[in-house]
Amino acid sequence: MKVFVGGIAAAFLGFIGIFVFMGPFLHLLAGAIPLMLLVGGAMAAYLGYDEVKEKLPFSKKAEETTPSYGSTDSKYKEEAEKYKQEVDRLKEELEKAKASS
Repeated sequence: MKVFVGGIAAAFLGFIGIFVFMGPFLHLLAGAIPLMLLVGGAMAAYLGYDEVKEKLPFSKKAEETTPSYGSTDSKYKEEAEKYKQEVDRLKEELEKAKASS
């Protein structure tokens, strides 16, 4: 509730401030518009460049050099099996340590 009342008070004071300081407000607004246009235009150009770059025909090098997944799958399975065996060994050691305590 305090935040709501504070927001209403700030909006009211801001509304009054715009009318009291109309000249400086318009001067500030006139200076901010070119900056907003510059930043917005740069952002639009960057996003447009990315879109055009994706559609170019010579940017398909990444698709041509895809790795074969057959050999890596077996390597991952072997590594997973090795870690499973290590976990089992560590569990046995933990049980032995608990039993001897």
